Amino acid sequence: MGTKPLNTEHGSVLLPIARASISSALGRVQQADEQALWLQQQGACFVTLTQEGELRGCIGTLEAHRTLLQDIKANALAAAFRDPRFAPLSAAELDRSEVEISLLSAMEPMQFSGERDALTQLQPGVHGVVFEFGRHRSTFLPQVWEQLPNVVEFMAHLKYKAGLPADFWAEEVRLSSYTVTKWKESDVLLKAASSVEKLEV
Repeated sequence: MGTKPLNTEHGSVLLPIARASISSALGRVQQADEQALWLQQQGACFVTLTQEGELRGCIGTLEAHRTLLQDIKANALAAAFRDPRFAPLSAAELDRSEVEISLLSAMEPMQFSGERDALTQLQPGVHGVVFEFGRHRSTFLPQVWEQLPNVVEFMAHLKYKAGLPADFWAEEVRLSSYTVTKWKESDVLLKAASSVEKLEV
């Protein structure tokens, strides 16, 4: 998005916006600073909710088509209330839910001669991947490599998520890769606390 990559400090702006959107929808009105000009740049993001490290909702946008501010708010609400894998988030759950935001780079279509060639191009821990075949489509964020570090298993689960057998392959398969800049509430709070400690020394 834009010409300047976002850094750690941007997470301290984005994360409160996502949490405030969810909180307000639950009747607990919360304010967040939305004045930063870079929030008006187009951006594509995923918002992930976890509870004690376990997934509680994850919805996102693969390609930028609205402002980052709009995308963050919309995907935060969708992750909390419209992920079909989970019941809508309750107010009681919000306090023990952690918010993570992944800002996506532009999609890069991959060129390959077959599945084996495609697998050799993937960088575990770095690449997010979009799998497409006809009406079948799925994606895994780079964070998924933490659970599926093997490229063969990663691709097998990606195909399964798209509604296809793990051993499926066809010449018409299309793959695209992307990277993310991500922020998690616990990490941002930890960095903030560390900065305060340094100032106090």
